Amino acid sequence: MTTPPEPTAPEPTAGVFSGREHQLPVRIYYEDTDFSGIVYHANYLRYMERGRSDFFRMVGISHTELAKADTAFAIIHMTLDFKRSARIDDALVVRTTYDRVKGARLYVSQKVTRGDEVLVEARGEAVCITLDGRPRRPTAEMLAQLAPWLLVDGE
Repeated sequence: MTTPPEPTAPEPTAGVFSGREHQLPVRIYYEDTDFSGIVYHANYLRYMERGRSDFFRMVGISHTELAKADTAFAIIHMTLDFKRSARIDDALVVRTTYDRVKGARLYVSQKVTRGDEVLVEARGEAVCITLDGRPRRPTAEMLAQLAPWLLVDGE
């Protein structure tokens, strides 16, 4: 008699890519909402942070390894346009594209959607920094990992 294999713990999803766009599914829970039952506006920033982090994770850039190499990222500019509200139990998708890198700066576009509806649009600028906060250029390896996902001139 053989014994069945030990069950493994399920891994949280890091999303999927569709073309250049990383898509991260997010479910709205009670804790995400305010007293009116709609998603509290600051939570969209949290969902977008997860989208940016999981984009990196899926292209092979580990925040843990970055920290060991005295490297991190900080958002220095973010513009948001709130269009619609999400509510408890909604299934959303955080859509992230990294558009270009210039020096130490990375330019990112994000949307949070519910089906075909755009709820929030954002444009952001992150800077690559040392752990003590000084700007630094991304490494050649990091640029190579991001290159296939960036806009090509003229796009």
